[in-house]
Amino acid sequence: MKFSLKTRVTVAFLIVASALPLALSGANGGASTPGGTITFAEAPGAAPTWIFPYTGYQDFSASNLNQFQQLMYRPLYFFGLGASAAYVPSLSLAETPQVSKNGKTVIIDLKGWRFANGEIVDASSVMFFLNLYDADPTSYGAYTPGLGIPDQVATASGSGLRVVIRMKNAVNANWFLYNYLSEITPLPDSWDVTAAHVAGRCATGAYGAVSTKASCKAVEAYLDKMAGATTTFTSAFWQGGDDGPWRLASFDAQGDATFAANARYSGPQRAQVHYVKEIAYSSEATEKADLLAGKLDLGYLDLSDLTSPAPKPGAVGANLAGLNAKYRLSAVAPYAVNFAQINYSTSNPLQAVFQQLYFRQALQESFDQPSVLRSVDQNYGVLGYSPLPTDAPTALSKVPSSPYAFNATAAKTLLSSHGWTENAGVMACTAPGTAASECGANVAAGTTLSFSLMYVTGDPTVDDTVDAMVSDWATIGVDVTATANTFNNLATSCTVGSGTSWSMCWSGAPWAYEPNFYPSGDQIFLTGANSNWGGYASPQMNALINADTTGAASLSAYEQYAADQVPVLFMPSAESLIETSRALQSSIGWSPNALGNFLPEYLHF
Repeated sequence: MKFSLKTRVTVAFLIVASALPLALSGANGGASTPGGTITFAEAPGAAPTWIFPYTGYQDFSASNLNQFQQLMYRPLYFFGLGASAAYVPSLSLAETPQVSKNGKTVIIDLKGWRFANGEIVDASSVMFFLNLYDADPTSYGAYTPGLGIPDQVATASGSGLRVVIRMKNAVNANWFLYNYLSEITPLPDSWDVTAAHVAGRCATGAYGAVSTKASCKAVEAYLDKMAGATTTFTSAFWQGGDDGPWRLASFDAQGDATFAANARYSGPQRAQVHYVKEIAYSSEATEKADLLAGKLDLGYLDLSDLTSPAPKPGAVGANLAGLNAKYRLSAVAPYAVNFAQINYSTSNPLQAVFQQLYFRQALQESFDQPSVLRSVDQNYGVLGYSPLPTDAPTALSKVPSSPYAFNATAAKTLLSSHGWTENAGVMACTAPGTAASECGANVAAGTTLSFSLMYVTGDPTVDDTVDAMVSDWATIGVDVTATANTFNNLATSCTVGSGTSWSMCWSGAPWAYEPNFYPSGDQIFLTGANSNWGGYASPQMNALINADTTGAASLSAYEQYAADQVPVLFMPSAESLIETSRALQSSIGWSPNALGNFLPEYLHF
């Protein structure tokens, strides 16, 4: 899971499988003619920067993973075909894992596909990644201390095409597949080197052994050095580990990447064109100009580009006039939850107030999300009242009820009924104490509802959303000072141990559930979780999350509890707007993908 490092959700396009409902129709059912080049727009300032599929947090983005690495290096278990974020067995390198009845043993059987260098994707390929993860877990962007792989793994071993993982305690089969087996990318033995032509023992060493960890760290140091140098990206070394339908043919200093069809791909869907060209952009305006000139086959628009809104949320409105003849407009909500972090520590001047559930409820209830959806996002978005993503598979959770839909009158009454009186437009505590009609534990008389909100700027829709929020809260007597900042500064300042005085922070972008696709909350709400920046702690929340990760429960109880407790301020998520060339065809239809996956092997002209 991760926050996007950009203020806009990265756009992507993916073909819909025939088993899934088609979001768009009009696909050409005839046979494809091999040849041609598909051009795809990279997000502005988000060119690929990292090729090794053991990726650290700073490079953990859709532009590196979903739209670059995965074209070449397929994950052990694939998620996200068509509009769905669900598990896709046919595109996975292994059969569906077998989990024992006691939930402690997991058996993985590889399908025996091959890397471009001829090596079989086998048990050693998986053990390579597992040993690397065990040796240096904090270097992987999705690592969660204490949970899953590697911290809950007792032993792991492999031989031939089978890997057996034994856990220290029982795990929920869906949670382990969606959140941890999904992270594994099999690596070729040819990468198990500590220097040029110097073999390591990361792929073959015993799991957990001191000698294996030492070798893996040496291998990682060598691979990291190369992975950070873009001049190595097209080398035979990296191409040898290619088990996807594309190989990287060229890569320049600006981040332009050209992929050629991988003739050695052994999976089910081969490329139907010769090349895919990903074009780097420094600004949205330049990309838009190329769309208007017809230079792209797949691109995107910013919400601010549109001249008319969608008729209603979930629908698509008129395309930009200059694009309508050449492109189809579609939209997709991210597989994510959008929220502003709340600081529950003493570094929050209003710590005692934010600890009161009624206050968090009032903030949520007074935020007019439907208005933001209409006026800022032009109906291209989804409301957010819980951690459950809009496109979460229904088998994982029931959709929680929305207990705090917009009602400013009810929100203000909630404050006044708990001992707050408005003075000069700002509420002050006039009834301190812990009774039902008083301000609550540790809230002193005279405390005023004034706090700061730090947010990441750079996008007009983010600025407009913050302005609307601040204005809404003013109507119930809550005075908020909003301060714009960069993502890096926010990530440094908005943590419990930063020493910075803060009350609320918003990254300006949603929290994406990938490559941990199970929205169980263990990374954002579990006490001590690595991305629980505000220090939220609730024994009941912990118990519900643990039940979802260790037992067979669905996520419904946890999702509803989180919606009721408002541990963060839930916010609407803007959709990504996709432009696809009308000349582009597919025999199986198309739809944008919520995970940001890009699978051009299904496309042709």
